[in-house]
Amino acid sequence: MNKKKAQNRFVFACLAPAVILVFIFMVIPTIDVFKTAFFKKSNFVSDATFAGFFNFKVLFNDMRFIEAMQNTILYVVLITIITLVLAVLFATLLTREEFVGKNFFRVIFYIPNILSIVVIAGIFSAIYQPTNGILNTFFGMIGLSSLQQQWMGNPAVINYSIIGALVWQAIGYYMVMYMSSMSSIPENLYEAANMDGATPWQKLTKITLPMLANTTFIVVIMLVIEAFNMFESIFIMTQGGPVGSTSTIMYYIYEQGFMNYNMGYASALAWIFFALIM
Repeated sequence: MNKKKAQNRFVFACLAPAVILVFIFMVIPTIDVFKTAFFKKSNFVSDATFAGFFNFKVLFNDMRFIEAMQNTILYVVLITIITLVLAVLFATLLTREEFVGKNFFRVIFYIPNILSIVVIAGIFSAIYQPTNGILNTFFGMIGLSSLQQQWMGNPAVINYSIIGALVWQAIGYYMVMYMSSMSSIPENLYEAANMDGATPWQKLTKITLPMLANTTFIVVIMLVIEAFNMFESIFIMTQGGPVGSTSTIMYYIYEQGFMNYNMGYASALAWIFFALIM
């Protein structure tokens, strides 16, 4: 019994610092944000005026919020699907196929993941530059000048330009996850499939993908969370522009709270975002 009590005290002593920090820096601020959502408050130190559900009523009539919600959902859906498909495709090629320079391509695909978003923004600014950028120059060289445009200035395409940059950065990380999982698939399954005359597509859909179900579940969750919490890339690349066409929920919360000094409304937005994530 004394040994059991000693073990419990040791576990408590190990967990106590982390629990205290979580309570101070997560639980208390979360409760404070929920309380602030029912007040009109301009900044952290100003007096708060009770407003009831006013902030929430304004929220559902705010077209900027609706546009930010649409952009967020667009990012979540497209980034998740495109990254997932390409990560599986490249992982399959680099694991199941034999060709010269395979290890070189593994490194090349992973390098974007270790670059900061500032570097990514600089690279794609050069790619999307309207006059002599790589993309418009390429279209001009192959006779598709009609496709040349302002990739970061046209509200109709700028979201897809950002998605392209973020997918390029993310593929390598998730490709490595899939490669690790694929290496654990028993080789005799593929040998049996070869004996039965299975095509590469049949081996992918009947063996590889089902055996990767657990990895895919984790990858989808990670991608969705990253896409929902997208802030740094928007802040650095576009700051929500042009005219709010790239604003996400996270960026709109920041804009309302720390640029427009409307902490009450920003807190209401944060709680709607919290409910959406849950």
